[in-house]
Amino acid sequence: MSTTTVKKGVIIVAGLGTRFLPATKAMPKEMLPVLDKPVVQYIVEEMAESGITEIIFVTSSQKRPIEDHFDRDYDFERFLEENGKLDRLKPLIELSEKVRFFYTRQAKPLGNGHALLCARQFVGDEPFAFSDGDSIIDAKVPATKQLIRAFKKQKSSIIGVQRIEDKEAMMKYGNVYARPTGKDKRLFRVEKLVEKPSIQKVSPHGLIVGGMRYIFTKEIWPLLEKQGQGKDNEIWVADAANELARKKPFFAYEYDGLYFDTGNKIALLKAALHFAMKDEGVRGELRGVI
Repeated sequence: MSTTTVKKGVIIVAGLGTRFLPATKAMPKEMLPVLDKPVVQYIVEEMAESGITEIIFVTSSQKRPIEDHFDRDYDFERFLEENGKLDRLKPLIELSEKVRFFYTRQAKPLGNGHALLCARQFVGDEPFAFSDGDSIIDAKVPATKQLIRAFKKQKSSIIGVQRIEDKEAMMKYGNVYARPTGKDKRLFRVEKLVEKPSIQKVSPHGLIVGGMRYIFTKEIWPLLEKQGQGKDNEIWVADAANELARKKPFFAYEYDGLYFDTGNKIALLKAALHFAMKDEGVRGELRGVI
């Protein structure tokens, strides 16, 4: 396989979802609905539309409903077909035919870097797409596909970023400090990543980590293995990415699309309203309500 062919994806979904209690006591936060689809399905669809054919979820003991969601239930499908309702499940059926799903568990909550390491054996030495299970990016061309296109040209790891002008807003995000490459106005060479900097030290180019989207090469693995505990005594992908930027070419690509964080109640509601206003069957009635 070519060193620039990206066919595998890793999605980490091991978080506890305490911000959504009591709703997430028995249901994973990634399964909370945005209209008629759970959050994580939007991310899987993005990967599938980007050419990813194998996805591994890094889960925890509370995440079995995610496995059930992407598994085929032929008895249920037969029931729906007999009642003329199979079309409601058709997008999920088609998704399961495009992508093979795998699962591994993170035994302890030791950070997203440790969660990613749990997928190393599955990925091997291939380049791969990486995402959390919280962020939805609405884009005409899937954000992951945009990153893969840039990766094929640069042949180095890439992080997806957004550019914003509000410096106070930038303090709420991870900031990416990078310099333009001159090759593409959306492409930057990463110097470092800083989580929630002060207003005096935000990224001069306005670059933030808008949704956790990476294309990583095998060079990330030894850095993650050596990465010590950081904030909250956990292992973080961003810390390993910083080390990668110091040692190897590491790029940021300003993808075209709208990023929706679904990690808190207000953000999830905003995402639902956005997609509701795009749905012709919902938009008119919703306007009457709000």
